Amino acid sequence: MTENAPNPAEFTEFRPEARAPRGFADKRASQIAVERRLIAKVSEVYELFGFEALQTSAFEFADALGKFLPDADRPNVGVFSLQDDDDQWMALRYDHTAPLARFAAQNWDALPKPFRRYAFGPVWRNEKPGPGRLREFMQCDADTVGTDRPEADAEIIALAVAGFRANNLPTVLKINNRKLLNGLLSALGADSPAQQMGVLRAIDKLDRLGLEGVELLLGGGRKDESGDFTKGAGLNDKAIAAVLGFVAAGRDSAGGQAERGAVLEKLAAVLSESPEGQAGLEDLSRISTALAGLGVSEAEAIFDPSIVRGLEYYTGPVFEAELLMETRDEKGNLVRFGSVGGGGRYDDLVARFTGERVPATGFSFGVSRLASALALAEEGAIQPVRGPIVIIAFSESDMGEYFRLAADIRAAGLAVEVYLGRSGMKAQMKYADRRLSPAVVMLGGDELANNTVTIKDLDQGRLLATQITDNKEWREARPGQVTLPRTEAIKHMKSIVNA
Repeated sequence: MTENAPNPAEFTEFRPEARAPRGFADKRASQIAVERRLIAKVSEVYELFGFEALQTSAFEFADALGKFLPDADRPNVGVFSLQDDDDQWMALRYDHTAPLARFAAQNWDALPKPFRRYAFGPVWRNEKPGPGRLREFMQCDADTVGTDRPEADAEIIALAVAGFRANNLPTVLKINNRKLLNGLLSALGADSPAQQMGVLRAIDKLDRLGLEGVELLLGGGRKDESGDFTKGAGLNDKAIAAVLGFVAAGRDSAGGQAERGAVLEKLAAVLSESPEGQAGLEDLSRISTALAGLGVSEAEAIFDPSIVRGLEYYTGPVFEAELLMETRDEKGNLVRFGSVGGGGRYDDLVARFTGERVPATGFSFGVSRLASALALAEEGAIQPVRGPIVIIAFSESDMGEYFRLAADIRAAGLAVEVYLGRSGMKAQMKYADRRLSPAVVMLGGDELANNTVTIKDLDQGRLLATQITDNKEWREARPGQVTLPRTEAIKHMKSIVNA
């Protein structure tokens, strides 16, 4: 070793820590199966309504993402972006709607109008992660572009209701209209953006704070239990009464949910002096008529004036799906999942590209959020995924026979694998059990000589294991194990898998 040469002992091999980035989740087969099932059933509903599948790329040019456009100093605010070799910024899609707007603007002349499309896949948001808030998650959207008819909004609502029905998910669609809120603010004389935002934020807290809390936030302000003070919107008593009448219009005299027609009557009295509010009521009236024709019940879709959703984005009706299923965390505490999907009318998005207003409406089904809710449901909605049939490997010299049998089993439409580890019989059985395999297949010397197959029904074995307490009795009984001619074996395996 030369005098200045490094000493190999001074160097250690770099070993990265095995960790997942915050806000990005690993998914095993059970969760993947739930998401696939949700998407498959919702997609089937979308197609029954006549919507066309569309797949856009994960990346869009950053300027196509509207208000999430990165600036020169902060290219990753809200989105995950990178600079292309031509110095243009690209970003992973934030949702499925902005790519639709770009696609519609780019291909408008060739598209059937209205253009009805659905899309599903992951979206990415560069936001602070937290409980129930990931940076990568799945959505499944349906949108109609090119019609301003309120009936198009009603159909989107009915579409969402049918998607939740198809997945046996108890939900309610809550519906409001941007025009009603604009009319209310105008009637109140709330002209400053700060005061308008104060009113809307107060309305948005109705579920959490009740009417009394909203009243305080509409006036001088509210102090919470910790002593923190939130400045109010500064409305006078008359204006506060008008807002409280507006948000209370969704309730009947007993405090329950009022029927859609009754809500419209109450809102008409509150907004009698507002032309824009009256136009919003006309939209909701036509939506209500269409929903009745579409078979959407009063329990499945309601008019709720307290829904304040993306008002900088939506231009008319807005809707939000609330999950009614009871969910609990690991400690047994109730978890309120709230919104699991939403949408509304957005008539200005395509115009960003074309300069011409193109009406559009849509709904986004929160696939990952629903899967998370199902994982916490008391019913144990997410079940472990069954593994394949496992062929036990006894002998290196017989591997060809094992693979020939596996090919025959697969040809019959059954999932199967040959065990390819180097463990013994006991460990292989444990492996099959851990995979939740329905059965193991044994092809030893006797079976090969007699052209037979020994099949052990693991499902039956798991059931009988709860009834037999003596190990000797268990070994002698060999529950669920049969030896059959090879010509009959696959039929027996099918009966096990399909039981």
